[in-house]
Amino acid sequence: MTHFVGIGVGPGDSELLTLKAVQTLKQLDTLYVPHAHSGQVSLAETIAQPYLKTTIEIKSRRFPMVRSQTVKAQEWQKIADEIIADVNAGQEVGFLTLGDPAIYSTFSYLCNYLQGKIPIRSVAGISSFSQIASILVQPLILDNESLAIIPANKDPQQLEQLIDLNDNVVLMKLAVNFAKIYQILAQRNLLAQTTVIEHASMEQQVIKTMNQYHPEDKVPYFTTAVLRKEHTDAIQKNT
Repeated sequence: MTHFVGIGVGPGDSELLTLKAVQTLKQLDTLYVPHAHSGQVSLAETIAQPYLKTTIEIKSRRFPMVRSQTVKAQEWQKIADEIIADVNAGQEVGFLTLGDPAIYSTFSYLCNYLQGKIPIRSVAGISSFSQIASILVQPLILDNESLAIIPANKDPQQLEQLIDLNDNVVLMKLAVNFAKIYQILAQRNLLAQTTVIEHASMEQQVIKTMNQYHPEDKVPYFTTAVLRKEHTDAIQKNT
């Protein structure tokens, strides 16, 4: 029986794929990848490239992120129908996702159009914040501490509440709301305790504390912040 499988390729370094992910990639006949906005090969495909068969068929598809739910649903349904046809034709079909398929992944949304129609499975990947904790040699959570994983584009009042209520916080999608996040942390004297990582595990990786930025700075799309309220050690700038 053939499947549609979502494969987490980790945060950026090709060596961070799990053995399970590598084995799964090598078994694929067809691979779907999100179309890169730049028109170049997507980051997910670049990460997986060392493990792909030369005979694999790669299908780059655009997943529209627009306000119109009707337009979005129509386009996603077209891609889902194509995937269903491939699996029913006896192909092992994969879909690449950065980090882990269960965390802010297009794969999860796509599954809504496929459930009950074809067999689906997923292969976990290393999340960006798990790798960041490893890079910093710093725990995300200990003992009875709480941890919140928050998208920076959340409602500002909710952001404040979640930051106040939790001992440790991972702030994802930082680029879309950097100034507001900076302001919230500054008001609470938490800038020095917030570590910001740009391009985690990639060649251009940069590590700073939030107080090394200006609130109007523009950070790259692949930027994540980790706040540990009890952590006071200075993080050295790493370029």
